[in-house]
Amino acid sequence: MTKDQKHIKAIISGGGTGGHIFPALSIANEIKRRYPDAEILFVGAKGRMEMEKIPANGYPIEGLWISGINRKKMWKNISFPFKLISSIWKAKKIVKNFKPDFVIGTGGFASGPVLYAAQQKGIPTFIQEQNSYPGITNKLLAKKARKIYTAYDGLQRFFEARKIIKTGNPIRQDLHNLKIDHNIALKKFDLAPDKKTILSIGGSLGAHPLNDAIMNIIEKIKEKDYQIIWQTGKNDFDQYKQLSDKQIKIMPFISNMPEAYAAADLIISRAGAGTISELTLIGKPVILVPSPYVAEDHQTKNAQALAKNDAAILLPEKKMKKELWQKINEIFENKEVANNLSVNIKKMAMPEATKLIVDDVVRELKIKS
Repeated sequence: MTKDQKHIKAIISGGGTGGHIFPALSIANEIKRRYPDAEILFVGAKGRMEMEKIPANGYPIEGLWISGINRKKMWKNISFPFKLISSIWKAKKIVKNFKPDFVIGTGGFASGPVLYAAQQKGIPTFIQEQNSYPGITNKLLAKKARKIYTAYDGLQRFFEARKIIKTGNPIRQDLHNLKIDHNIALKKFDLAPDKKTILSIGGSLGAHPLNDAIMNIIEKIKEKDYQIIWQTGKNDFDQYKQLSDKQIKIMPFISNMPEAYAAADLIISRAGAGTISELTLIGKPVILVPSPYVAEDHQTKNAQALAKNDAAILLPEKKMKKELWQKINEIFENKEVANNLSVNIKKMAMPEATKLIVDDVVRELKIKS
């Protein structure tokens, strides 16, 4: 297939969380940078954050009536078969009407029906697999996908080796070449320049167990004269907002993550693939607390990939309340530990992910530049 640059049409599907949305946007932006006349349509899940984030970034989006399997409350899955059938039907209609030259899936509920619909019509599909352990949907769709772009080694267990290209995960453009001064960033959060600073982030939707563990050590943070930037997520913000003071900065969502990363001396985080890719680029000491509630426990596997290289401290959620304070002090009171973590996590960064993915799609489809 040789395609004139003015008539490129692509569907990108990914969402549910920022970890799926930001890579999708990065890929779309790179395609538009190279081919300004390209038409790009996003497909997401109705009611999820992509339905706001994508249009805010200037792209059209269609929504499917789809959700994931609820692993905690199985009775809530009664409507799942109907949602799946409805989504496949609508995805087929979208693909038929838009007539894309290719489709890229970055994960999330909507990716499955869209890639399946494209594959049924013989349209080239590409998968951007962010995790070290893929979900069932990507394993099934990979059989007919042209290429699978990965961020971790060892995925030959799940995908055909000839299709895999290790590119890393695309990240937000504003994190490339991060050059925000540490003290200037602290001033933005109204924090002291001479105190050790913790950044706690539980993902775009928040993480109640992580918030609970931070709450458990908040007085110790004050006593030790540390300070913290604490992103609670919107669901927990009202519960904790009254604790804000000159050392404790609490917010539902951090809109300027580059500033927060620059201000931090230590980061406590969930282990979503997108977040980990950002953290490797930032190069600060990290304590990863994987969510045990995600499909195939993939966050634990993501965190293990770093921990085995001494690039992060892995702290299971069940041990978090008991050991979090100890781990924080281990990093802050031992410069060698902190330095090793910083150096080793930086070694794992793959900042060219977006470029490598678009390069390969262009090469694979013989799109003229």
